[in-house]
Amino acid sequence: MANSGNSKQVMVPEASKSADKFADKFIVDRTKPHRNSNVGLAVRRTRDRLSQNLGPPDFNRDMLKLHARAILSNAIKPPLLIVSICVGGLYAGIDAQRIFTWAFACLACYLPLFALAHRLNRLPENEIEVTRTRYRLYAAHFASGLGWAYFAILQAPAGALTDPAVIQGAVLLFVIAGTAIVTASLGGALVAAFALPVCLFAFTVSAEPDTASMVTALVLAASLPFLAYVAHHRNRAALRLLAFESEKNALIGELETAKSMSDEARRRAEEANLAKSRFLASMSHELRTPLNAILGFSEVMANQVLGPLDNPTYRDYANDIHTSGKHLLSLINEILDLSRIEAGRYRLNEEPLLLGPIVEDCCRLMEMKARGKGISLRLEVEPTLLRLFADERAIRQITLNLLANAVKFSPTGSEVRIRVGWTAGGGQYLAIKDNGPGIPDDELAVVLSAFGQGSIAIKSAEQGTGLGLPIVQGLTALHDGVFELNSRLRSGTDAIVAFPRSRVMEELPAVPRERKRASGGAA
Repeated sequence: MANSGNSKQVMVPEASKSADKFADKFIVDRTKPHRNSNVGLAVRRTRDRLSQNLGPPDFNRDMLKLHARAILSNAIKPPLLIVSICVGGLYAGIDAQRIFTWAFACLACYLPLFALAHRLNRLPENEIEVTRTRYRLYAAHFASGLGWAYFAILQAPAGALTDPAVIQGAVLLFVIAGTAIVTASLGGALVAAFALPVCLFAFTVSAEPDTASMVTALVLAASLPFLAYVAHHRNRAALRLLAFESEKNALIGELETAKSMSDEARRRAEEANLAKSRFLASMSHELRTPLNAILGFSEVMANQVLGPLDNPTYRDYANDIHTSGKHLLSLINEILDLSRIEAGRYRLNEEPLLLGPIVEDCCRLMEMKARGKGISLRLEVEPTLLRLFADERAIRQITLNLLANAVKFSPTGSEVRIRVGWTAGGGQYLAIKDNGPGIPDDELAVVLSAFGQGSIAIKSAEQGTGLGLPIVQGLTALHDGVFELNSRLRSGTDAIVAFPRSRVMEELPAVPRERKRASGGAA
């Protein structure tokens, strides 16, 4: 056989992930209590960060921090460039004392800028004074430009270089271009650093003008505003990136807040659902005990077991009490069944069974009610069905619920068709089709929910509890099956329950007689 055993407990898909040896299902996961606290802390931090600046976003502090980081990340490049110029000057024959004096002076001019950038990078963002810090950075950049102003007036001895002015201009142009990239996050820093060196270079060249040096001075003078313009555009691009990042942080904050609220609402709903399930499970005995007494005593009174009742109205009252008690008991049973299914505590007593005879028995039970409405039941069962590994009580409940709905909503003189057979995938199915008024498409989800009823059922004289189809859906899911409800207005309803191939019991081949004899002889 494909399956064996007499009884096992099957959980719904949500509960199967956390099924354990305990009978109760812990719907609320309390194994990670730190999760909600972390989410709440993240939400509070995001709100504090977003509420620092009211009105339009102000990125001055962010830009100053970016500027400080850019200076520190490129702090090694100016000393390397200065050392390279020293080596080149010595190789070209420039006096060592003059070139080393310039190098030390230039390095000393960069020290205030590096110190200010280091302090600004370590300073918390909310403690930065924008105006004062910006002026200090301008002063530091101006100080760093003094070393290059000294380089602009540094004259090489005669015969040391072929055209020293052109080489000096090329070096200054290279330094200005590199500085424009680094200082793009602080507008005006490039002009503050190199306005004086460019002016001094032009003044030095004008003392002994020639074509090459004048062209170099013009190029250098034109490059400063052009590179300042490029740095300004890089500054605007950095501002746009900061704006996008701020919007992203705001969206993250909104999502974290919404998620935290959703988690809290879900936790409360799960706790309420757990309390409801535990209440129904604990109240089953307390509800059924008085009902059994009501049903028993009312039946005794209605049947006049202990003696006749002189007043016939009392007998009618006893019948009404008995009928109402039976209806209330069936309602309680349905509610308890649905709560056990939802809580994952419905036990399946699975065994090999034939689907056709069970459906036939259910049809006989419903035949009297159908005959009272003039409805005929037509059963069609394929003769080659194999045994199904399922819970007989659950199969009967599925069939009776579907048959009761079909008979309830079928018009007088109509026919309810019941089919049992093979599915295309090798499983088995149960299909019940009626000729009732049908269900609108927008109400299919309603009738499949707990206590949900369609508009036609509400108007009907035979109103139900709205639990039949949800119980069918839950029991089908416990058997790994599929429940489909196909319906159209004024065309009837077709309810199909399909069981998978894995629950069909395969027949074992018969053991040949020769093998039996051989095994008997060996024994």
